Amino acid sequence: MTRSDTGKKPDLLYTVVIVGGGTAGLAVAARLLRERPTLDIAIIEPSTTHAYQPGWTLVGAGAMTLKSTLKQERSLIPSQATWIREAVKSFEPDAHQVTLTGGRVIGYRRLIVCPGIQLDWNKIDGLSDTLGRNGVCSNYSRETVEYTWTCIQSLAGGQAIFTQPPMPIKCAGAPQKIAYLASDYWRKQGTLFRTKVDFSLAGEALFGVGYYLPELQNAVDYYGIDLNFKHNLVSVDGPGRKATFAVPAANGKTEHVVKEFDMLHVTPPQSAPDFVKSSPLANDAGWLDVDPGTLVHNKYDQVFGLGDAIGTSNAKTMAAARAQTPVVVANVLSSLDGAPTKAIYDGYGACPLTVAYGKVVLAEFLYGGKPAPSFPYDQRKASRFAWFLKTKAFPHVYWDMMLKGRDISVPHHPEWVKI
Repeated sequence: MTRSDTGKKPDLLYTVVIVGGGTAGLAVAARLLRERPTLDIAIIEPSTTHAYQPGWTLVGAGAMTLKSTLKQERSLIPSQATWIREAVKSFEPDAHQVTLTGGRVIGYRRLIVCPGIQLDWNKIDGLSDTLGRNGVCSNYSRETVEYTWTCIQSLAGGQAIFTQPPMPIKCAGAPQKIAYLASDYWRKQGTLFRTKVDFSLAGEALFGVGYYLPELQNAVDYYGIDLNFKHNLVSVDGPGRKATFAVPAANGKTEHVVKEFDMLHVTPPQSAPDFVKSSPLANDAGWLDVDPGTLVHNKYDQVFGLGDAIGTSNAKTMAAARAQTPVVVANVLSSLDGAPTKAIYDGYGACPLTVAYGKVVLAEFLYGGKPAPSFPYDQRKASRFAWFLKTKAFPHVYWDMMLKGRDISVPHHPEWVKI
């Protein structure tokens, strides 16, 4: 590993290079160094601010401050690791190299790819021009999440639309969580009766794991939310307060349905980052091509992946990255030692679905949507305990355990599932 196919020697060389300093990248770096402190690790990450994004639903609902979800990236990089504050341009896996946008070439013995997911705002015509004003908001943007709360508070009646694009997206429950919280706020304010709440989603089901659906449908019915399946938002006229949806017609063609709104909460289309899509590491759909169990790349056994950019069927959530971290750590260390990569990820993911202020359905599941609760109660039912976990316990686990490599594996128990 001295030169790439183009004859370029690496400018820097590390034992482990991690692409992405988000949730997955920081967690795997911290755990690797806790288990093997002498490892030579570099983290490639251009951002200087790190966000606890699971908290943004609560920020948009006025139950958490944006400030509490943000920290400086430098404060979270393990002291033993090198931070390369730049973006990746391309991967050269045959040469064990990564090229940065500034032109430097970084060599590695093992590569861990976890750059997160890309928010494709521009795939919805007119959205970028009006996002953050004209009643158009999104909890998926740090710049507009507080505006969501402004919109909710200022709406005293009218039409409120919440959208969800085609899957996959990160935190697939988030688009409906804010619809429930907004409706609960308007109920408490006494304005829900004159507010038409519309949840328009591109898919054909409210939630992908049917086991948890009844309680979610109860919330939809309780608040009087109109559910519209197979409605994909394609354009927004902010000043005109109109949203256009592509809807399949009976003749097999697509028709466009225009809806007026007073408030529009948008979840953007999402995909793997462009530099992953265009690389030799991507599968046909553009996601990082890894084995769903070992999380080792299917073609390059020196490459590993975790987090939202991988092409596995699990939910793209913080909980999934948390469960994937020890698997990747174990397999990277085994690989460096010349041993088989035997650690297996079972597809665990979790989604705390906020159906009201103070009430959460804690959905936990494995590959195939198999329910896998961690607590000995019927987690299909909304509970204050799960609200405590969502608002208090999980942020503590995130900042003080997961990102510091001190996380412990919490067993989940499919045998506890109640039918």
